[in-house]
Amino acid sequence: MADRVTVIGWDGSPLDPPARTALQAATLVAGAPRHLDLPEVPAHAERVQLGSLSLAARRIAAHRGTAVVLADGDPGFFGVVRTLRDPEHGLEVEVVPAVSAVSAGFARAGMPWDDARIVVANRRTLRRAVNVCRAHPKVAVLTSPGAGPTEIALLLGPVHRTFVVCESLGTDRERVSVLTSDTVTQHRWTDPNLVIVIGGGSRGPGGSSWLAGLDPGGSEQPRGFGLAATEYHPYAPGADPVPEAGGPGGSRRLRALQLAALGPVMGDLTWDVGSGNGLAAIEAARLGSAVIAVDRDAQACAATEAAARRLGVQVHVVHGVAPQALEDLPEPDVIRVGGGGARTLAACADRRAQRIVTHAMTRDQAEAAGRVLIAAGYDVECTLVQSVELSTADWSERGRVVVFLLVARRLPAPR
Repeated sequence: MADRVTVIGWDGSPLDPPARTALQAATLVAGAPRHLDLPEVPAHAERVQLGSLSLAARRIAAHRGTAVVLADGDPGFFGVVRTLRDPEHGLEVEVVPAVSAVSAGFARAGMPWDDARIVVANRRTLRRAVNVCRAHPKVAVLTSPGAGPTEIALLLGPVHRTFVVCESLGTDRERVSVLTSDTVTQHRWTDPNLVIVIGGGSRGPGGSSWLAGLDPGGSEQPRGFGLAATEYHPYAPGADPVPEAGGPGGSRRLRALQLAALGPVMGDLTWDVGSGNGLAAIEAARLGSAVIAVDRDAQACAATEAAARRLGVQVHVVHGVAPQALEDLPEPDVIRVGGGGARTLAACADRRAQRIVTHAMTRDQAEAAGRVLIAAGYDVECTLVQSVELSTADWSERGRVVVFLLVARRLPAPR
């Protein structure tokens, strides 16, 4: 095992004395080609180019001598330190950090970043990173080849955002470009780069932040989920309330159960098909998911957009008739089907979301929906849900809902 492993962050500025001393004593130096070409790298040191971090870590663990790993920015922030400290390799490291690419990028843009979401985009995580950009107004994306500004813009599609693209930060080739997402694909970008994706408004009123990564004003949000429509208007005194959806399918208790079954989280894309007043879509967005709400009723779509603005959440509203309106939408992770019939349900199942929830008014309808989902390769459970609202003034019944709730989970593909 290496006698000593020092990880040095590099942001383009001259190395400080501790980093320079460690590098001069190194018998093995690992890094990207641009790092290995630095004049401070000893001529006698073995050079290891960082491609696969795991392979490099094994080389370092087997080395007898003093090893140095050079990495961009702060190597403890989405960097090599995590891999080197993995128990598989058994390495203890000392870290000499530098300014992270995220910090440098926001500094170049002259913007605060304590309220930003930060994601890593590679070929495996690109779609989920883009979903975070859909759902949040300020996102820093640490990109990689094949998952850069162009790919992010293409996956965002009609969702309009402003891009701040920071190329080769800290080098003499540094360039910072500000442009709209619809023009990003017209340029060629140099790796490595960082993309700051901005737009879509903000959550709630401004003010000082106390928790990194979350937008200020969280305490002003309604507390809880499955709430009445009137709970979603804290910022508009005297405004007309969002109407409750009609019929048993619009029950707020049912909505809470549907969201609990779907479990939308950060990085997901949720479809709400037949979204009605949009409250399920808004609640999914409050959980951090990107959301597309689809409904044939223009007035319902307008109500959804208005309520989302008041809450400061991002909901992409599509006015159209399912299943035709679903054809060009990006791939969902979870789907709530609030209406549209068997054809719409089958079209949703064809998109292979991890989970689908829907409801039926009668047992025959529930069985028919279950058959559609089972035929599409889902495991389906059905629950008869009954809720009774009581007036606490005289404890009289003021509302009763009886509905069949269907929850479909995608079965793993056969091997």
